[in-house]
Amino acid sequence: MEYENANRVFLLNKDGKPLMPCRPRKARLLLKSGKAFVVKKYPFTIQLKYGSYGYKQKVSLGVDTGQRHIGFAVTSQDKVLYQSEVELRQDVHKNLSTRRVYRRSRRNRKTRYRQARFLNRVHGKRDGLWLPPSVKGKASHNIAWIKRYLAVLPNPDLHIEVGKFDMAKMVNPAISGKQYQEGSLHGWKNYEYYVLARDEYTCQLCHKHGEGVKLVVHHIVYRSQGGTDRVDNLITLCTNCHTTKNHQPGGKLYKWMKAKKKVTRQLKGATFMNILRKRIMTAFPEASYQYGYQTFFDRKKFNLPKGHFTDAIAISGIKSVGQMPETVAMISQFRKKKRSLHEATARKGRKEANRTSKRNAKNTKYARGLWLNDYVHVIGTNLRGYVQSYLSKGAYVRLSDGLGNYVIKDGKNYISTKLCKLITHNGNWQKAEQKLLLYEFK
Repeated sequence: MEYENANRVFLLNKDGKPLMPCRPRKARLLLKSGKAFVVKKYPFTIQLKYGSYGYKQKVSLGVDTGQRHIGFAVTSQDKVLYQSEVELRQDVHKNLSTRRVYRRSRRNRKTRYRQARFLNRVHGKRDGLWLPPSVKGKASHNIAWIKRYLAVLPNPDLHIEVGKFDMAKMVNPAISGKQYQEGSLHGWKNYEYYVLARDEYTCQLCHKHGEGVKLVVHHIVYRSQGGTDRVDNLITLCTNCHTTKNHQPGGKLYKWMKAKKKVTRQLKGATFMNILRKRIMTAFPEASYQYGYQTFFDRKKFNLPKGHFTDAIAISGIKSVGQMPETVAMISQFRKKKRSLHEATARKGRKEANRTSKRNAKNTKYARGLWLNDYVHVIGTNLRGYVQSYLSKGAYVRLSDGLGNYVIKDGKNYISTKLCKLITHNGNWQKAEQKLLLYEFK
């Protein structure tokens, strides 16, 4: 298998119509000579200043949808022209929950006697398409990124992998018929009675039971960490084991729960993929769809390792892989606006009350000519990175390489702002070209 140097660059003609992607060297020459200019950063796209219609080959776009990562691959004949992975934020639900706690606490203190309102947001749910903000954001990003790539490709064939899961059968493989309507708690007063009976009124940690043993129903994966009230996420414990000490790192319950979490099946991903499938099919009715089992066999046929972008290559409908880039574009979402109104905990050693103290330095958006997520070059070195945070009132910055790692200079993860030269401003996305290891494809 032959390897190209890097991903192709997307190209538009003078009228904004897509042309075949070009090699990076050609793109650099066009930009340097002033014959083209940059129109998009994600994915990187340039537009010609002179008329050109060019020869357009048949192009396919493969998409591996998901709630955490989205894989993309652009193929033509037996060549992979471009491959990338988009990583979505996973902290939206946690941030909204934290904001809700602060808001309710504040309203309880400030407007204690105000009458509660329950119908002031129902208008957003009447269309039948309402989704929680965290789920809606991920579904919208899947659709939006597909449209981004379609906009810079000449008449591509769109191939998408979707998921369809029977979650009841995932919990109980033997389920059938009217059992789908009855559920796991059929015939029981509530889930506590069911869990106690299922565990035979025995503590699952110390195995004590009988008279004099007080039992409680406990979550394996805590609700604060995404756990649910499903019965397969609940266990029976006695009050002697269900203590604060045992919950702490090193405690008996902590060790047991840590091992148990690994085998507890979470259905959030399956639920999201069922939701996404309907929206994707509505947004792209002309696309070709397939499921994971077909992708698995196609990827094995091409001798490709497991990965979101390699799945996208198999999904694209390519017959054989003759050439492919030796790099993959890793694009990740960055939380640029940190709107925390006050600190969750008081800063150690503060000299004034927390309610009147200035905002934490972590919320600084701009300092000494640089904004958060700006892409900069460190003068005198070949180091580049995105502005991640500020230190010492903006005198120093921490830079990220786009892959979740700090840029290190002289053994330190912070760099003087004076040494940082702006390359380009950024929105809330970061990109890094990750080199692939050849042995992964043997």
